[in-house]
Amino acid sequence: MAWIYLAVAGVLEIVWASFMKESDGFSRLTPTLITLTAMIGSFWLLALAVRVLPLGTAYTIWTGIGAIGAFIVGITFLGESITPLRLTAAVLIVSGLILMKISST
Repeated sequence: MAWIYLAVAGVLEIVWASFMKESDGFSRLTPTLITLTAMIGSFWLLALAVRVLPLGTAYTIWTGIGAIGAFIVGITFLGESITPLRLTAAVLIVSGLILMKISST
């Protein structure tokens, strides 16, 4: 169950990061409220996950899901550039996540 909590926490991290951008510096109410709600949910689920999972593993995977998700949202919806160097960085992050999952007990 901890891995499910961690995965959902990571998805909520993508949500809050995306809506934080949309909040325009917390000047727009609805995106700000979504950001704060998703943040609370993400942190809460991460806290539940680290009851069982090692902190280093859980935190690395949580931030990695958020980073890759934000990267994909940026490219897909915000028109951010796709360059070979950015793609290489994303592949390295995903590789690190896989290695972290494999190495956890």
